[in-house]
Amino acid sequence: MTIKPAVRISESKLVVKDRTILTGVPDNVMATSGSSSGPVDGVFLGVVFDQENSRHVVSLGALRDVRFMACFRFKLWWMAQKMGDQGRDIPLETQFLLVETKDGSHLESDGGDEENQIVYTVFLPLIEGSFRACLQGNVNDELELCLESGDAETKRTSFSHSVFIHAGTDPFRTITEAVRAVKLHLKTFRQRHEKTLPGIVDYFGWCTWDAFYQEVTQEGVEAGLESLASGGTPPKFVIIDDGWQSVGGDPQEESNDQDEKKENQQPLLRLTGIKENAKFQKKDDPTAGIKGIVNVSKEKHGLKYVYVWHAITGYWGGVRPEVKEMEEYGSTLKYPMVSKGVVENDPTWKNDALALQGLGLVNPKNLYKFYNELHSYLASAGIDGVKVDVQCILETLGAGLGGRVQLTRQYHQALDASVARNFPDNGCIACMSHNTDALYCSKQTAVVRASDDFYPRDPVSHTIHIAAVAYNSVFLGEFMQPDWDMFHSLHPTAEYHASARAISGGPIYVSDAPGKHNFELLKKLILPDGSILRARLPGRPTRDCLFSDPARDGVSLLKIWNMNKFTGVLGVYNCQGAAWNNIERKNTFHQTKNEVLTGAIRGRDVHLIAEAAMDPNWNGNCAVYCHRTGELITLPYNAALPMSLKVLEHDIFTVTPIKDLAPGFSFAPLGLINMFNAGGAIEGLKYEVKGGAELLNLDDGYKGESSCVSEQRVENYSDVLVGKVSMEVKGCGKFGAYSSAKPRKCIVDANVVEFVYDSDSSLVSLSLDSMPEEGKLHVVEIEL
Repeated sequence: MTIKPAVRISESKLVVKDRTILTGVPDNVMATSGSSSGPVDGVFLGVVFDQENSRHVVSLGALRDVRFMACFRFKLWWMAQKMGDQGRDIPLETQFLLVETKDGSHLESDGGDEENQIVYTVFLPLIEGSFRACLQGNVNDELELCLESGDAETKRTSFSHSVFIHAGTDPFRTITEAVRAVKLHLKTFRQRHEKTLPGIVDYFGWCTWDAFYQEVTQEGVEAGLESLASGGTPPKFVIIDDGWQSVGGDPQEESNDQDEKKENQQPLLRLTGIKENAKFQKKDDPTAGIKGIVNVSKEKHGLKYVYVWHAITGYWGGVRPEVKEMEEYGSTLKYPMVSKGVVENDPTWKNDALALQGLGLVNPKNLYKFYNELHSYLASAGIDGVKVDVQCILETLGAGLGGRVQLTRQYHQALDASVARNFPDNGCIACMSHNTDALYCSKQTAVVRASDDFYPRDPVSHTIHIAAVAYNSVFLGEFMQPDWDMFHSLHPTAEYHASARAISGGPIYVSDAPGKHNFELLKKLILPDGSILRARLPGRPTRDCLFSDPARDGVSLLKIWNMNKFTGVLGVYNCQGAAWNNIERKNTFHQTKNEVLTGAIRGRDVHLIAEAAMDPNWNGNCAVYCHRTGELITLPYNAALPMSLKVLEHDIFTVTPIKDLAPGFSFAPLGLINMFNAGGAIEGLKYEVKGGAELLNLDDGYKGESSCVSEQRVENYSDVLVGKVSMEVKGCGKFGAYSSAKPRKCIVDANVVEFVYDSDSSLVSLSLDSMPEEGKLHVVEIEL
């Protein structure tokens, strides 16, 4: 008997675990086993063409009757999600495709008979040599592969490893395994868990962008830091965004009629020097430069980290050629050549300032020198890291330089080397960087902006933002920790954005103008010492939301899950009513049928919740605490809690596996229940079963937790110690836990404390009045 591979091409079909995904696969598409790239049962697809070219498009076969989720670029810089069930729905510039075959049920797909299970197939278009691949659909429902080098002289006819396909019954594990197999094959990038996260991710921060835009000054920076600290939410990092550098426009020349379009535009600014501009120089001591505001931030305001912004090419318009201070970098003016798919998705490119005025590109041979001189100057001033923006522009500048893939790799290797040398905390955030050219050469950067910006003045953007960060994190989170962007704490959608940042697993920072804050909201995110309760993974949609469209379908709520050490967290959002419009090629509002949407949550929506259970024989029962209402309920395995939300409404739930200590005695910690991510406060958890439990187990009369015998017996043994729960807790505030029986006593840091017990909901709560000593945790003990 021959064992067939799980993914294979057979009789012109792509077959995955005996289910057909693609039909009519052309003869020039070939499969190569992925087994050489580690223990993953996947295949690489390759194609042979008749003639060499710098751009190829080929059908991989027809895709029908399967649900998919695609991450595609709707702009050069950024991805968003699109769902559908046939090939024609797959957008241009798709860089990640997850397909579900429809047999089986969500409730049973991770246990039992594989025949009935849902199978998830992931398609990863790759980098091969100097070519970058992406996917797209056509009107015949065919899934097409597009390969391009970005340089007319860089051509090729045959490809063997342009797409990797892998399948499994756990979608999240399948994606991780697929990316790992690609990593072992390409050897050009590392995965998120292999990288060092910079320290900013565990603290609250402030970014100057939406507060000042390019008008930022050092006085403005100090005003923002003072303002936030005054309300008890001190930032511990700041990002000084665009506006600190020395920049200038090109010298004006005589213009002709062809330049009329250019004339109507603001001149594109370019970098004219490594050091800060006059706004960041003290009048009395100009030589101090940007070091002045760094010292004030750290010494006067207690910040741990100061970052500054720069574009990957220096500035938006690059480095200005023929400026004396910058001559050594060999900058030349180049005009972006944007790929066909990007221009079709974003037609505004044709009149973009970069397209018309060009960009001063540093000679790739001088890149390390450029970055190292910039970064060593910043590091000497006490700067700890950089937000490196405008990264995808590199793919448009590869003509005559070996193509987009090679140019991008040269830039990233030089950037990585400079960051490693100058910012030992791995201080780097990647921004406007959603192309696979960059992702598949990302060896070091560990934080990536997850979506297009937070736009405080654009009402259409807010629901779109939450959906995009969650779905993009499914793919981006394999490479780096997604950063869900800054937001305003005083804004009609502030709570909607803030709660999502709390469960994102990424950094939390605002861009409030000085004096414009909602401190009550911020205190649901930030502890008095400026630290945050960060979840451990990238926040992602729950398994049952992966293929529904919570922005467009008019019926689905978006559920986002994440994990803490001993609890899970679920956010539920109504994101309907706005999305990227395929016809207008921009984000637009659309009519929603229902003002209120109803959905349901289950404990197992937190995909890895079993990992938080302290019992190998855990039965799946969870305690669920609703942040909005303060209600605590217990959910048996697979039981659902219904809920309803209007557009721009949300809810956050802390989900903890229930530990059965003895008949009638069960417990589940929740954490600091006034915080959005309550369970992030619990750093240690230990259960001890005491002698009283054995007495309970000897009693044959026990008929289950809900029987009156149980209640009577719990009462009888109320003086006998049945168990003790010991927890290490970060921070201060109201601490809550589920306890099926009223505790005998509660002890905080060796002192017996008062507590409140609600016998209806089984919520036990107590107050942690102050922060523990620096570097320490509260020890909370509950005796049952």
